[in-house]
Amino acid sequence: MREREGWILRHLRQLERRRGEAAARGGPDDGGRILYRGVLHGIRVLAAPPSSRRSSVERAGTEAGDELIVWRASRDRRAIPRVLEAWFRERAVEAVDRAVAAHAAALRVAPAEVVLRDPRTRWGSASKQGRLMFSWRLVLAPPEALETVVVHELAHLRVFGHGPGFWKLVASRRPSHLADRAWLRRHSHALHAALEMPARATDAIAG
Repeated sequence: MREREGWILRHLRQLERRRGEAAARGGPDDGGRILYRGVLHGIRVLAAPPSSRRSSVERAGTEAGDELIVWRASRDRRAIPRVLEAWFRERAVEAVDRAVAAHAAALRVAPAEVVLRDPRTRWGSASKQGRLMFSWRLVLAPPEALETVVVHELAHLRVFGHGPGFWKLVASRRPSHLADRAWLRRHSHALHAALEMPARATDAIAG
């Protein structure tokens, strides 16, 4: 611990700074901001028509910037973060399916199954049986980063391991893969905490 004290303290300070930045964005609620496709979007919550049974989300562009409009249905008991998560998951399925379709044939692979989950330690995985798994939170990152993760896992259907041949295969489809992976490393905390309410907002609710 003593030998690694400087490294530990530096990363603790980085974590605290990122938590502060997340709190400053206001969280996944009306007036807050959240990442989607690598760009911060403002969140606006409006009442849905009385006949609406479920809340919905609409993406809109304004002079002030991009927005995610949550049309809140009075009959829908889900909290705003859960409404947003459901919408993000749908968009993630579409984005991952597009990326798989764009690269699988060129890499001469055919996934047996593609599923989306919410892992905490990886963005994707591939099994020797041809099953691919991706984090739905990739849709919060720039499309280029999502595409790099998809190519990475598709490449594993041909080459298991991370030798020179594997990276050459990845680079053949995503020359920018190093920069894309670096973006995901830098913003990993922000993506995993995207739908968490800031501590100060949680404290206010509890009070």
